[in-house]
Amino acid sequence: MIVVTGGAGFIGSCVVRSLNDRGREDIIIVDNIAETDKWRNMANKKYIQYYNRSEFLEHLPELAGKVTHVFHLGACSATTERDFDYLYKNNFEYTKTLWKFCADNNASFIYASSAATYGDGALGFDDKADIKGYLPLNGYGYSKQIFDLWAEKEEIAGNKLPLQHAGLKFFNVYGPNEYFKGSMASVIMHGFKQVKEKGKIGLFKSYKEGYEDGGQLRDFVYVKDVCSVMMFLMDNPSVSGLFNVGTGEARSFYDLATSVFKALNLEPNIEFIEMPETLRPKYQYFTEAKMEKLREAGYDKPFYSLEEGAKDYVQNYLDKDMRIW
Repeated sequence: MIVVTGGAGFIGSCVVRSLNDRGREDIIIVDNIAETDKWRNMANKKYIQYYNRSEFLEHLPELAGKVTHVFHLGACSATTERDFDYLYKNNFEYTKTLWKFCADNNASFIYASSAATYGDGALGFDDKADIKGYLPLNGYGYSKQIFDLWAEKEEIAGNKLPLQHAGLKFFNVYGPNEYFKGSMASVIMHGFKQVKEKGKIGLFKSYKEGYEDGGQLRDFVYVKDVCSVMMFLMDNPSVSGLFNVGTGEARSFYDLATSVFKALNLEPNIEFIEMPETLRPKYQYFTEAKMEKLREAGYDKPFYSLEEGAKDYVQNYLDKDMRIW
C-alpha cells in the first residue's frame, strides 16, 4: 500500500498518475481539498481511500504493517504564508510523525524538501554541502530546513530510520495539474493565461546590476521529470539522502515566455512590469540545481529542456482546456 500526501495537489496528483501508469492502485490519498477544485486532479485516478489531512494521523495505527511507501508531498507551499505556527505544525511536526511511522514500519519515506532552503543562493545550490549554514528567506523555506536538519540529527544519533529516506529539493516545478495553485502556479501557466487574455506576457523588471529585465534565472523543471525521479527512488530503496530535483541548467524568464509563444505558434510580445516593493528585498535572481548527486545515485534519464517541457505542457494540457494528467 502506498500513501501520497498532497495527492490531490499539483505534484502529488502527478505522482498518483505515475503510480497508476505502473499498475498501482493500492493508493491512499491525503489532502485538504475543502472548497477548492483540486478534486478534479483525483477524478481520473485510481486509489482506494481519501483522507482529509487533519484526520489522517488518527488512522495511521490502522495502517501499521500495510504501507510500503509514503510520498509526503502535502504541505503549505505558499512562500508568502505569514503564520509560522501553522507552517511549523503542518510542515515540520506532521512530517516528523510520518517519518516515525515509516521508521516503525520499515517503509520508504520520500518527501518534499525545497530549493527554498538554500536562501539567497550565496552558499550555492549543492545538495552535497553541509546544510547547517543555510538561511532561508521565508518561513516556508525555514519550515523545510528545520525538518532536513532534524532528519540529519536522527541519522547521526543512530535512531531508527525509515527503510529509505529521500528528501527532494524541488526547484521551479511546472506542468499539468497545477491549475488550482492560484498565485503560486508557475509563470508558464500565468503567461499562457495572459497570452489568451491580453496577447502578451508581463515579466518583472530587474533591480539588480548584471541582470536585464526578464533576465532573472531559474532552474525550471517539468513535473513529469520530477515524477520520474520519484519512481526511480521507489525502485531503488537503497538510495537515501537529500537530492536536488532540477535540470541543472538555469534559464531566464524571457526564455520561458518566448517558449510559451513558440508553443502557441505566435510571435513573442513581452512587456516588463514593476516588481512589487514587498518582493524586491527577498527576490532570487539565480537558482540552478547541482545534479551530480542524483546522477551518481544512478538516475540517468535526460530532463526535458525548457522548450520541450513548455511545448508539451502548453499544447497537450493548457491549450486543451487545462487537461488533467
